[in-house]
Amino acid sequence: MGDSIEGRWLLLIHQIPPKPNYFRVKVWRRLQRLGAVAIKNSVYVLPRGDQTQEDFQWVLREIVEGGGDASICEARFVEGLSDEEVEALFHAARDADYGHIVDEAKRLADELSAARPPNQRRAQLEAETARLRRRFVEVSAIDFFGAPGREAADGLLSGIESSTRTEAKGDASKATLTKGVRGRTWVTRKGIHVDRMASAWLVRRFIDPDASFKFVPGKGYKPEPGELRFDTFEAEFTHEGDRCTFEVLVERFGLDDPALRAVAEIVHDIDLKDAKFGRPETAGIDHLVAGIAMAHKEDEQRMGRSAAVFEDLYEYFRRKPARANAAREEGADNHETKTVRMDRRDRRYRHDGRVLRGRGRIPTDVELRRRQARRAPGRLQLRQDRERRPRPLGRPRRESGAERR
Repeated sequence: MGDSIEGRWLLLIHQIPPKPNYFRVKVWRRLQRLGAVAIKNSVYVLPRGDQTQEDFQWVLREIVEGGGDASICEARFVEGLSDEEVEALFHAARDADYGHIVDEAKRLADELSAARPPNQRRAQLEAETARLRRRFVEVSAIDFFGAPGREAADGLLSGIESSTRTEAKGDASKATLTKGVRGRTWVTRKGIHVDRMASAWLVRRFIDPDASFKFVPGKGYKPEPGELRFDTFEAEFTHEGDRCTFEVLVERFGLDDPALRAVAEIVHDIDLKDAKFGRPETAGIDHLVAGIAMAHKEDEQRMGRSAAVFEDLYEYFRRKPARANAAREEGADNHETKTVRMDRRDRRYRHDGRVLRGRGRIPTDVELRRRQARRAPGRLQLRQDRERRPRPLGRPRRESGAERR
C-alpha cells in the first residue's frame, strides 16, 4: 500500500496528570526536541518513519511511567487539516528556530565587522559561532520538510566561519565552479519562491542560456554528475553571509550591472525580510510573487510566470537612469532663482533655501521686515498701512442704523 492509504503521519495522543507541574513541561520540551508540532492541545504529529516512531515510543513510555496515558497511531487526514497545512506547521516551527540562529549570527557578524577584536575576544566569538553551528545542526536534523529559513541561517554562519579563517583555498574552489556551466542541469528545492524564481531567471538570462532545471525535495537529495545546486542546503550556490542566492550568483559570475544590483536588493529584502535596502518597489514585487505562488502549484509554471516579471523589472531599472538624468537636466534648466540683499552683500538662493552662492540661509519675511524697519522705519510703516487698507469689492456695504447715528 502507498503512503496515501496507510497514512503518512504519526500521532501521539496523550493525557498528563495535572501534578506535578514540572512533568508537563518536561514532556513538552522533549517533544520540541523531537521536532513534533501540536495540532491540538494534547495531539502531536511527526512524519511517519522508523526513527520518528521510536522517538514517540520513548515519549509514550515516559508519560505512562509518570502516571499519564498516551497512544500512538498512524493517521491520514481526510477532512479539516490537509497534508500541506500540516507541512506548513513544521515550516513555521523550524523557521522560528532558524530565526533565533539568524539573530545571533547577525550580532556576531556585526561585532566582527565593526572593528578587529582582540585575540581573546575573537576566540570567544569563534566559540559562540561553533555553538550556533551545533544548534543549527540540531534544528536541521528535525527539519523534515526543508524550511525556507535554513539557507539564510546556514549562509550567515558560513560567512562568519569563513571570516575567521584563511579563505584562499575556498576562493579558488569557488572560482572553478563558475567555469564550464553551459548546458548544465540546475537543481533546487520544490516549491520555489522569490529567491529561487529570480535565480532561475538570472541563470537562464545571463549565465547559462541552455540551462535545464530540476526541482527536488528539500532534504536527502544526492546530486548526479554534472548537476549544479542552488538555494538548497549544502549547494554550490546558496546563501553566503547575509546575501541571498541571487546576490551570490551576481557576485560569483561577475555580473556588474546596476540594474541587476537593483533587482538583487529587492530579492534580498523579500527573501530575508530584513529591510536592508528598503527600495519602494519591494512591497509590490513581494505581493506579485506571492500571487504567482498562490495561483500556480507547479514549479515550472511558477518559473515561467516569474521570469516575465523579473525580465520586465530588469528592463525598467536598465532604462530608468536615462530617464532620471534627462528629467534632472530639464529641472536644472527650468529652476528659478532669486536674489536677496542682506547685510550689504548680494547672495543668490534657490526657492528651497539651499545656497547657490555665498553662505547662510534665506531669511524669512519677518526677518527682512525687521531689518528694513531698522534702516527706514517710517517707510516700512507706510507700506504696512497700505497693505492693511481694505480693497473695495463689488457694491459698498450699507451702513446700519447704529452706524448712521
